[in-house]
Amino acid sequence: MKTIPRKALMPLLLSALSPLLAFAGQGVEVNHLGTRNSQARISGQDRYVMLPVQESAADARINVIADGKVQETIFVRLAQDRTDYAVPFDLAPYAGRKVLLDVLFPDPAVSVDSRRENVCWQDIAVSDSFDTTNREKFRPAYHHTPLWGWMNDPNGMFYKDGVWHLYYQHNPYCSKWQNMNWGHSSSTDLIHWRHHPEAIAPSALGTVFSGCAVTDPDNTAGFGSGAVVAMYTSAGESQMQSLSSSNDGGETFSFYEGNPVLTLESEARDPKIFTRGDDGRWRMILAHPLDHEMLIFSSADLKDWTLESSFGKGLGAQDGVWECPDLFPLPVDGTDEQKWVLLCNINPGGPFGGSGTQYFIGDFDGKTFRADRDAQGNVPTKWLDYGKDHYATVTWSGAPDGRRTAIGWMSNWQYAADVPTRQFRSANTLPREISLFRAPDGEIYAASAPSPETAALRGKLFCKSASKALGSRPLRFGLPSDGLAEIEVAIDGGDAADITLTLQNAQGEKAVMVYDPKAHTFSFDRRESGDVSFSQDFPAVTVAPTREDSGRTSLRIFIDRASVEVFGDAGRYAMTNLLFPSSPYTTLSLSAKGGKAKMNSLKIWKIRVN
Repeated sequence: MKTIPRKALMPLLLSALSPLLAFAGQGVEVNHLGTRNSQARISGQDRYVMLPVQESAADARINVIADGKVQETIFVRLAQDRTDYAVPFDLAPYAGRKVLLDVLFPDPAVSVDSRRENVCWQDIAVSDSFDTTNREKFRPAYHHTPLWGWMNDPNGMFYKDGVWHLYYQHNPYCSKWQNMNWGHSSSTDLIHWRHHPEAIAPSALGTVFSGCAVTDPDNTAGFGSGAVVAMYTSAGESQMQSLSSSNDGGETFSFYEGNPVLTLESEARDPKIFTRGDDGRWRMILAHPLDHEMLIFSSADLKDWTLESSFGKGLGAQDGVWECPDLFPLPVDGTDEQKWVLLCNINPGGPFGGSGTQYFIGDFDGKTFRADRDAQGNVPTKWLDYGKDHYATVTWSGAPDGRRTAIGWMSNWQYAADVPTRQFRSANTLPREISLFRAPDGEIYAASAPSPETAALRGKLFCKSASKALGSRPLRFGLPSDGLAEIEVAIDGGDAADITLTLQNAQGEKAVMVYDPKAHTFSFDRRESGDVSFSQDFPAVTVAPTREDSGRTSLRIFIDRASVEVFGDAGRYAMTNLLFPSSPYTTLSLSAKGGKAKMNSLKIWKIRVN
């Protein structure tokens, strides 16, 4: 059993109670002050208090008291009838001080005796180390995911000195949304991630919602030359924008004493600083969610912001709130033309229900963004990904070589809290490169292709096939026994009505993909893919336009333990869907209906996990 010593940088999750918790109550003195209020006094020099969690319980409010003051407040679903897992509360910041956990439950117990019988009081314990073994069958093998707890939006992504920094909305005290901190991971290759302590914690202004980070080489903000400046939404009674700065490359942040730096009379969140213009002023885009628009500001010092313009009212998908914006320029492939892309994440109102990432193509003059219109004079609604599980997509600041590298949250608000995992909830998509192309219909679209670093995931070539005819009798190919694979296949639709690709396991569970060369669409059916019972919104068929007129397509398909990502024609269409099969998919079959088609080539690689 692997353990983390006292000097470990950060705690990992205990997904099931470790043997250390056999000494339940050791180092913890519990007193009950009534049917709603209990206190746990912590003694000893251990690093962590292991807090027992029951996901179906309501959040209890825990005030952490030291030196007679409330140092922080967290919300934990303390176990009542059973303990699903335990989460660590780090005592390192309180070394040498006496700590009292003052617990207020949302609903009173029948009596003090019944409150005393809550299993959390038998299972709570202090520990200096704990079991880190992953017990989740659906934990991704090669996608970024938190070591424990809940995750949603990627935040504050920046590249500096060869390191990609990824922050994210994180609840370290449960696998459901609450206690929003910025978790932190970093990578030198966008594939292997190092996990760091929480980067930005809640303040008196509220919890830490989504935002961005930039490096400030000229010290325009006064935090130091080369400082990393994070701007994010402080969410308390209201939403306001705050700054924190780092002088150690994004490891630790200091809260700016002049916060908040931007307030509005209505809800606004998720700031993204997207460029510094020739005039030396920074530009920032901010979601005005309930008004279904984005606001654009400028600043000389990242502290004092001037509203320049707004964009979006009445345009694009308007069925849900607008969130997590981004704005950046890109060349149009094969031309000298440059356009700007405005990412607008929306929930609900995605193309197949729930959340999704729409975008607009247009021009930006330093103050105002204007979207392009189609031949009919309309601003078309465009989607970056046509799966159910692609949201909160934003790009890295300062990416090298002019790259526009993005990552998204791989889930959907319709069921994110209900997927069949406990040790953690949610992962990120593979990193993707955004580019622009002009399609046969004359419109400019954004392509979303796997970042070049993903090629390092390819292990041994598991299967290779030359050109074969496709008909009604399926061609079958084996997949690696662990189900982890990248598939690269090229298809000529011929005169067939459609071509079907099916991933299937021994239980008959399957994910069915269909390419229609005449309608120029690609669909993904996960209704029989495995466990779909946890939400009525999960079983679904998603459909993407392929943006081609040739009747041919090439696919890169990435299969992880609980997800499939499909990239068509170098990302001209993309589709991300979660799946929860009983066992890994071990076969791929291809067939054609209504005519003859051809599989021009096929390669299947094992995934290199380590």
